[in-house]
Amino acid sequence: MFLMDLWYFGALSSQVKTGAPVTVQIAGEPLLIGRDNAGCVFAMRDICPHRAMPLSEGRQTTSPDGQTRIECPYHGWQFDVDGVCKTIPSLTEAQKTAMQLGKIRCKSFRTAEAQGLIWVYFGDADAKPLSPAPRLDHVGDTAPRLHVSMLFDCPLDHAVIGLMDPAHIAYIHRQWWWRTAKSVHEKQKAFGPVDRGFSMLPHQPSSNSFLYKLLGSKPETEIRFELPGLRTEYVLVGGRQVTGFTAVTPIDETQTQITIALYWDHALLNAIPNFLLRNAITTFAGQDRDAVQAQQKGLKHDPKLMLIHDADVQAMWYFKLKAEWTEARAQKRPFINPVKPATLRWRS
Repeated sequence: MFLMDLWYFGALSSQVKTGAPVTVQIAGEPLLIGRDNAGCVFAMRDICPHRAMPLSEGRQTTSPDGQTRIECPYHGWQFDVDGVCKTIPSLTEAQKTAMQLGKIRCKSFRTAEAQGLIWVYFGDADAKPLSPAPRLDHVGDTAPRLHVSMLFDCPLDHAVIGLMDPAHIAYIHRQWWWRTAKSVHEKQKAFGPVDRGFSMLPHQPSSNSFLYKLLGSKPETEIRFELPGLRTEYVLVGGRQVTGFTAVTPIDETQTQITIALYWDHALLNAIPNFLLRNAITTFAGQDRDAVQAQQKGLKHDPKLMLIHDADVQAMWYFKLKAEWTEARAQKRPFINPVKPATLRWRS
């Protein structure tokens, strides 16, 4: 159901404080994401192996020797940040020796943190990740200056292809500050492969992209998509950048979390109050959410769906990327990107 051996977006760095773990669900797996006493991020399965109590109902504490512990609220079992059981209060001294606490484990996950984003690796805990955690271009080591999160009541695939679909913009996002019915015209964009996905190669935004014009003369934009569901738009103008990162993260088979993080060093965005930017992004993403959730009414009848050239080619690539990743992992061979350089045309 979900792709493995990949880094999934876990949380924003600002959401995880030392001593106050957060709980999320990714690809059907309940996770506890926290920081140890040194401020380093860790992640483990949010289920105590004893009686299945969520560890998030407990607390983060410190052992007598200063080590971080996660304590289950049901019976006080304690685990270190690697998920190894360190304490079972109900055991006698003789029972502790026989029990071999080190063999009792709560599943842990590799984590990485950079640019204000926390990543969780879904794969064999003992195996080296196939690649480093994702890192955005142009933003350096800065953190997002604005973020919006939203729940989509739809499976991952429909959220992903809904967000990458260029033909829906003139209908779902029709508003004076973005698109109007009269602004629809033919477009032509060049695409090429990237590590685990594809890129709409750097280009000047379309003439009906009103907001881009406000950033200054001759802005250049690139839009990349990579597995498992990462979309990044880079806008460069006059030596400045505006970067929009979107993580499309499966919660389970029927729900998807959308997280949008915005980075910039452009004077125009500095002059706009954050609440106005947040409202604009929330409105835009909410229109996509409403569309894919309404789509579920038709999908429950299991109709045969259509993908057409050229507007739906990005969706076709997405399914090919997923299929190739799954096959490559099953055959224990390197991933071969099925996307080839192409120029696509559509009206929008």
